[in-house]
Amino acid sequence: MKPVIGVMPLWDEEKESIWMLPGYLNGIRRAGGIPVIFPLSQDEEELKRLAGMCDGFLFTGGQDVSPDLYQEELLGENVITCRERDQMEAIVLREALGTGKPVLGICRGIQFINVYFGGTLYQDLPLQHPSEVDHNQHIASHLPIHEVRVLKDSPLYELLRTNFLPVNSYHHQAVKDLAPGLKAMAVSSDRIIEAVYMPDHPFLWAVQWHPEFSWKTDAVSRLIFDAFIRKMQ
Repeated sequence: MKPVIGVMPLWDEEKESIWMLPGYLNGIRRAGGIPVIFPLSQDEEELKRLAGMCDGFLFTGGQDVSPDLYQEELLGENVITCRERDQMEAIVLREALGTGKPVLGICRGIQFINVYFGGTLYQDLPLQHPSEVDHNQHIASHLPIHEVRVLKDSPLYELLRTNFLPVNSYHHQAVKDLAPGLKAMAVSSDRIIEAVYMPDHPFLWAVQWHPEFSWKTDAVSRLIFDAFIRKMQ
């Protein structure tokens, strides 16, 4: 049977509405899963029941993670948070950890997972970590904009068997201090951690780039979705 994947919702504050990029859903479908978009909820019993119906979870992109979760003050107006998502995703991630169900994080996903386990973030990369690497591209979303170095002895290297990987990039925040219990799988040339995993979990991976934009044209993006879904088959 195809595994059911709980997909964390995107939130449009202006319209007070959840929404979704089709690439997240279609990337899961192509790999053999059935995506289900969660409601934006902080009802613990509701979320526990929904999580119990799922075989795995995709933590999507979106608003910035609230900096008070890693004991920092809000840096500026360009740090836009959604406390409801933070609260919801903490409940869902706790359920995933307790049951050993696979987790894949993308963009905000890697950031939230890092903060959940005690790590910190750069709230604003251009301000706090200026570099020549373009982390917020203005070309077509599926095209790569910079390279990352894939770390040997990591599950990502075992999957791809390559030292360097071209990736697309749309973010102004990133992992700063890596959380205890997580390990890096890829880094950019300006030393930003671009992928992580949790050795003590059956499958908890997260990447800073966007396979949901590139899976149609990029074999590596498809392989990441495949590795996630394969853990449930």
